[in-house]
Amino acid sequence: MSDAPTPPPGPSTSGWTPEQVGDQSGRTALVTGATSGLGLEVSAVLADAGARVLMTARSRAKGEAAVAEVRRRVPSARVELEMLDLASLASVTELAQRLPEGLGASGLDLLVNNAGVMAVPHARTEDGFELQLGTNFLGHFALTGRLLGPLLASEAAGRRPRVVALSSMAHRFGRITPQDLMREKRYEAWSAYGQSKLADLMFALELDRRTDRAGRELVSVAAHPGISATNLFTGGPLGRLPGPVRGALGRVGEALMQSAEMGAWPVLRAATAPDVVGGEYYGPAGAGERSGPPVRVGTSARAQDTDMARWLWQEAVRLTGVDYADLEPTPA
Repeated sequence: MSDAPTPPPGPSTSGWTPEQVGDQSGRTALVTGATSGLGLEVSAVLADAGARVLMTARSRAKGEAAVAEVRRRVPSARVELEMLDLASLASVTELAQRLPEGLGASGLDLLVNNAGVMAVPHARTEDGFELQLGTNFLGHFALTGRLLGPLLASEAAGRRPRVVALSSMAHRFGRITPQDLMREKRYEAWSAYGQSKLADLMFALELDRRTDRAGRELVSVAAHPGISATNLFTGGPLGRLPGPVRGALGRVGEALMQSAEMGAWPVLRAATAPDVVGGEYYGPAGAGERSGPPVRVGTSARAQDTDMARWLWQEAVRLTGVDYADLEPTPA
């Protein structure tokens, strides 16, 4: 299949900034991986706009520090800490079981699937999945499915819930490998990362197709931050290099990367802009989509492969045990 880029679905302006985030009062958002980087920035902006924000973390200490930081920036913030480890399906289920009571009848309005790991050495999740695919994709697939009830409760309350998936420029070199999805035969860290980020984007697009067929109002979109100075990079592949090399590359990177604050802009636009349509993909407007204000961007041709997307969806159902039964098409 050709991997020529698929252009964005229409014209797009490049002047969007977080000042255009409208009043989010009355909305409840859950942001995964909210202890630093993009997740922390998204949480702070949403809280400042009036949303109730549930910030997830694997570490209680880091989570409490992140909540305190948002409250420092936004004294009126309505933020709460929720513990979640996306490398554990049991942790995903525990969160999904305890959330509905606290959400009430109005449900969940926004789910930002942000958490992830990048280019890590070969490892497995608690459930035996390759760590990057298991955390970045399968964990979020299970979480979204487990929270479908609260999301549809928001729809029943007259709102349009959204799910935002975090993909990456790396999706363009990603390949879904059905014959070796967990990379047991051959593991290369960046290749596995690209597969996980392609899977995230394909999940967002397939979820949009399935909600549309089911006649639901839920909006599924995706975003990527370009090249941003977050812990995912500085604490990930860069952090594992020898000290002198790490320092030199870090200085170069600072000149090339945009801030985590600006990297969060495509996510925020996808999460809040009233003109967002399901199936869209947002990223930076600058050269190579590395930096700049957020606009609609195109995808690789592989991301648009609907046959592979259906296979990936069914494999995720098999692996996680989460079946999205509420998205079965409505009988005519």
